[in-house]
Amino acid sequence: MKSTCILPSLVCVAMLSACATTSPPAEAPVVKTTSVKAAIAEANAAAMSGRPDKAYALLRQAGATYPADKAPWVRMAQMRFDSNNYGEAIVNALEALHRDPDDTMANSVVAVSGLRLSSKALSDLTRKNNLSGTVRTEAQDLAKLLRNSLNEEVLVPGVGRTTPRKEVAKAKPPTATATTTVATGSTAKSAGADPFGALK
Repeated sequence: MKSTCILPSLVCVAMLSACATTSPPAEAPVVKTTSVKAAIAEANAAAMSGRPDKAYALLRQAGATYPADKAPWVRMAQMRFDSNNYGEAIVNALEALHRDPDDTMANSVVAVSGLRLSSKALSDLTRKNNLSGTVRTEAQDLAKLLRNSLNEEVLVPGVGRTTPRKEVAKAKPPTATATTTVATGSTAKSAGADPFGALK
């Protein structure tokens, strides 16, 4: 009789102990998120206080957190441009243009950075190869050097005369004087319309 009374008691004790030891499920950790605008403001503050590396790291983190947003990449491009790091400025600006091809700032950074890099490279080539003479002669010598270095026949694809000489000559009577005049006019017009003609 005693054994039958003890058994229900033991079951109750076991159930109560199980309830006491079972802890409630842990809450998911709260991830602190910040907006792109706040991240850029924080990066600007870091840059103003003389910590450009921290500013750039904050912008990169914002770019990774919000991959579809162009703003961190535009700001990074501006920072690299301002520090004369034109190569990275172009890379960051291209990332921004990948997200928004019409962004004016990113396009401007790419264009001006490319011009400054090209200008420096051309200046170095001119100095190292002792190019001298008139502007036209120097441009032709430099173009020849670039074509030989790159093994390319044409430096600027798609740049050429809009109207072939033969077609212009056919438009006038086949007299020697008229043909010469038209050909000369066509050449002058082509030279004026195509300032890169000497670089071909």
